[in-house]
Amino acid sequence: MDVVRIEPGDSTFPAVSVDRLGDTAPSCLYAMGDTTILRNSLLGLVCSIQCPGSIVIQTFDAIRALRDAGVVVIGGFHSPMERECLDILLRGNQPVILCPAKGLRSLRIGQNGRQALKEGRLLILSLFDEAVRRTTAAQAVRRNNLVAVLANAVLVPHAVPRGKTWDTALSALGRGQEVFTFSVEENSEILETGAQSCAELLKAAQ
Repeated sequence: MDVVRIEPGDSTFPAVSVDRLGDTAPSCLYAMGDTTILRNSLLGLVCSIQCPGSIVIQTFDAIRALRDAGVVVIGGFHSPMERECLDILLRGNQPVILCPAKGLRSLRIGQNGRQALKEGRLLILSLFDEAVRRTTAAQAVRRNNLVAVLANAVLVPHAVPRGKTWDTALSALGRGQEVFTFSVEENSEILETGAQSCAELLKAAQ
């Protein structure tokens, strides 16, 4: 499938990125798949790589519930836990948006991803052109920030206090976006900053 370049002003470009970021919005995006998926209400998924096992289990349960409710999730799906979340989502019928932190031409998405792309259920969206073949920490931060900016609300299963995911979550809160997390002791600090209980998100999705 061809990779297309979309720019501000194009009918398929997500205007919300310009609304929220102004002059710092991406100058272009690279897409593979059905870009009309961007018109859905999106739930962003970002999480610290260092995630307690108990939260990982709760995350899988939540993702299954969100999938069954037809929620469209956008994320980088890079860490092992996030890749499992993508596999869970791809077993549903709802669209999914994958945002890698590198160019698209050399991207490997597996059999389920290829099938979803063929069926028009998967959109792959990137800030980076085909010359960017590897993922770096700095690129991952930019990618996660894009995921949050494009989302109506953001699910943050866990954010290490004052880490990169923490900064992404606080930026979303600062823009007036809803951020959801699990009500456990490990997340007490982000809950104190204004994040809401994931139970509220799951209740609204039902």
